[in-house]
Amino acid sequence: MAIAPAAPNPVDRIAWVKLSSVVLPLKTAISDAKVFTGRQKPMTEVVFLFVEVATEGGYEGLGFGYSKRAGGPGQYAHAVEIVDSLIGEDPNDIPRLVTKLTWAGASVGRSGLSTQAIAAIDVALWDLKAKRAGLPLAKLIGAHRDSVPCYNTSGGFLHTPVEEMLDNASASIAGGIGGIKIKVGHPDRKVDLSRLDAIRSHIGDDVPLMVDANQQWDRATAMRMGRAFEPYGLTWIEEPLDAYDHVGHAQLATALDTPIATGEMLASVAEHVELIKHGSCDIIQPDAPRIGGITGFLTLATLADQAHLDLAPHFAMEIHLHLAAAYPREGWVEHFDWLAPLFHEELETADGRMLVPDRPGLGITLTDQARAWTVASHETGTRP
Repeated sequence: MAIAPAAPNPVDRIAWVKLSSVVLPLKTAISDAKVFTGRQKPMTEVVFLFVEVATEGGYEGLGFGYSKRAGGPGQYAHAVEIVDSLIGEDPNDIPRLVTKLTWAGASVGRSGLSTQAIAAIDVALWDLKAKRAGLPLAKLIGAHRDSVPCYNTSGGFLHTPVEEMLDNASASIAGGIGGIKIKVGHPDRKVDLSRLDAIRSHIGDDVPLMVDANQQWDRATAMRMGRAFEPYGLTWIEEPLDAYDHVGHAQLATALDTPIATGEMLASVAEHVELIKHGSCDIIQPDAPRIGGITGFLTLATLADQAHLDLAPHFAMEIHLHLAAAYPREGWVEHFDWLAPLFHEELETADGRMLVPDRPGLGITLTDQARAWTVASHETGTRP
């Protein structure tokens, strides 16, 4: 018996977009190597750009980007200038819409702040598309797995006393998180070695352990520290050098047994291509809100997989869990609890892994607290 074809899905149109700038205060001022080397002040807040999209058919999508320290108001301002061009468009055509938004602000380039403003809109469009399909984002893209190994970063910053760092690691592992990352790059190398020795002794040899120098070493120091770290069996050394030192990272990746990870601070797909071209890392760490959103991330993921690189996206686990689940090679996702006050839903961890939610889209909704922290908003179009 022949099966009748399904009725065509009517074309929907974007009717309304709302932009919100939200300032999330951190419970504790955060210090990594950039603070201890005098390059930055402790971080006390994270500024988010939230994008809500609604269609004539009544579907809605939610996306976000963020900025640590400076840049948040600039992202918001750029988005305000270009977002009107979405009204009346078919939300399915995401790559075309990203191109349209890029050309709307072409004079400020295709990387950095402008790309990050577009990224928040792009994420909202992908969330909308998955919701229209009734699928989690990972399933819409095409998932390879329903959970991803996860590691905790927020408990191991350089400002954290050693005993507190050890307690944080124990709590993370007890909560189902699989790996622990601590910050290094202190001006006194003995401090780094002492903290690393303490955490490895505390968690044992079987728990994956990573370190992050936040770009604070020169080439000679990075090589010395990398060799000194070899006995600890690290899963990776992250950002040992300036983010744009492709050659230096490649030298480390060749010389050291410990894998090199980097990429989080780059602000376009093109900049990550240079990492791949130079063989600068074993593990690439793109951040979707920094490189143009999910559209840009998927482009880069294809290139990274072809180069046989592992993947460990930076921050924003609410987005990156789905993208890591859709990457052919099993990688890592970074667990941060900082964003918990912003969303009603909490991502689950068990047996060292983060579980992909079965809710449509990203599976997140904004709390009243997130809306209370809004410092600016802009609406265009008419909400159905």
